[in-house]
Amino acid sequence: MQFIDRVEIEVEGGTGGDGLVAFRREKYVPAGGPAGGDGGRGGSVYLLATDNLQTLLDFRYAHRFRAENGKRGGNNNCTGASGGDRILEVPCGTVAYDLETGEIVGDLVEPGQKVCVAEGGKGGHGNRHYLSNRNRAPEVAQEGRPGRIRQLRLELKLLAEVGIIGLPNAGKSTLISVLSAARPKIADYPFTTLVPNLGVVRKPTGDGTVFADIPGLIAGAHEGLGLGHEFLRHIERTRVLLHLVDVTAENPLEDYRVIREELVAYDRGLPERPQIIALSKLDACDRTPEEIQDLSRALQPDSDYPILQISAVAQQGLDELLNAVWYVLDQREPEFV
Repeated sequence: MQFIDRVEIEVEGGTGGDGLVAFRREKYVPAGGPAGGDGGRGGSVYLLATDNLQTLLDFRYAHRFRAENGKRGGNNNCTGASGGDRILEVPCGTVAYDLETGEIVGDLVEPGQKVCVAEGGKGGHGNRHYLSNRNRAPEVAQEGRPGRIRQLRLELKLLAEVGIIGLPNAGKSTLISVLSAARPKIADYPFTTLVPNLGVVRKPTGDGTVFADIPGLIAGAHEGLGLGHEFLRHIERTRVLLHLVDVTAENPLEDYRVIREELVAYDRGLPERPQIIALSKLDACDRTPEEIQDLSRALQPDSDYPILQISAVAQQGLDELLNAVWYVLDQREPEFV
């Protein structure tokens, strides 16, 4: 299944039904007067959040969505039937933007949350509304109003509590595969991961916590370089950032600062988000314990929590890592941007 997290669509509410020109015609009632009914209201277009979808793939090839038109008014002052609404299901975490104004039309977080994005047009008045002392037999009715047409951009921001960040090949995919049932592609070259991966990790209480492996952030990602600019938005809703620093890299401190500077440049509140720093790939490291401690001391000022040392392959230090994550999550309430 393709991971599509940004699409542009056009939505249009249905046109209201026309009003009717008709007259009351009954036996022994020679001047029954106007009796044309109003047209029905056009249907509206709604976005509905569902937890059965994880991508915006359904909108990849279908870009225009229209609700049903209202029906024409009937005789005997009968109002025409309203047009049926169009319900578009989207994954939880979808944000809808108006392309013309840039305003947020809806931010759908919870399953079942629904927002109207294109209202249907009103039905036209029948000729009964035009009855007056001067005109006892009006032969005029109002046409239905057109529905609203809107250009939207839908963006998916994954709903994960823990975002795993770091340079390519920092061990993010390996870690999430060990902690959860997720099975991302893993290899020893950069940009193995091309889409975010989600994995559910169980707390000691049995509750599930969603971890997200955010692909390849590099220097300049916030300006569109590399792959990271496409996925930075996916860590906006996370409550905790888990920053992996590869100790086998030539300059781990510089690697850390690259990602940190990207978070500051992107902003959206990410620099202030609680951050746990973990030195990864200890099983493949040829640095001395003293060098590892010096590295931890250099990173400590940027974290409110102890610098952790882990190896996902050797499953070393993972219990301490999870305990730190559970501690941070229990201390703070969710903060969605």
